[in-house]
Amino acid sequence: MDDVIDRNTGADADAGDDDTPMLSSHTLAALKEFLSEQNGLLVANNDGATVAEDEKEVSLVTEDWRLSQFWYDRETAEAVAREVHALYTSMDSPPSVACIACPTLYVYLKKLHHDLPVQLLEYDNRFKQYGNEFTFYDYNQPLDLPSSMKHAFRIIIADPPYLSKECLEKVSETIGFLKQPGESYLLLLTGAVQHERASELLGLHPCGFRPQHSSKLGNEFRLFTNYDPGLRLGGWEQEQ
Repeated sequence: MDDVIDRNTGADADAGDDDTPMLSSHTLAALKEFLSEQNGLLVANNDGATVAEDEKEVSLVTEDWRLSQFWYDRETAEAVAREVHALYTSMDSPPSVACIACPTLYVYLKKLHHDLPVQLLEYDNRFKQYGNEFTFYDYNQPLDLPSSMKHAFRIIIADPPYLSKECLEKVSETIGFLKQPGESYLLLLTGAVQHERASELLGLHPCGFRPQHSSKLGNEFRLFTNYDPGLRLGGWEQEQ
């Protein structure tokens, strides 16, 4: 996962693909500020994971920004988890849920509904701690997944690790592999710069809700869906 830009740089990954991605001075400053705040808010437990002192937070392993990991803040994670829960409880038969490269949302979903069948597809093997609900996933190999997952999920949430055309295209391949035929629900959290690509590749529309990260990233992030959430998530925005 080192052949495209870091999601935080805001640069166009389709230009200069041969160059090593570099973090901007603004991004580095933001990361240093976040790490400083993190040291003041988190304590380490015996296995190296970090536990928030605020009881409203859930336990998460420390972000590794070298893997383009930037966790969503509690308000964002809870809002998306509530939306998935609303979809889940509205269906006659319990659907399976897939979280692609979004461990924050996996954890908050399990907190809200511990019996919810959720599969986390993630590159970071630290999340093996989630047992059979973890599947190693490298977006560079979008279809390298167990055959049992083919067309097995009715609700899919994805957070591509990089803001590049290539990354979104490959994650879209994975979504096509995972989603059930017929009515399936897709939620994509990514940079606003991916608006047109999200529409072209997956038929998604932006919602009024604005995702936020704990590390206060400079890029504007959006939530896109393939269904109209009505009054939830700020609804679909009207196209200009």
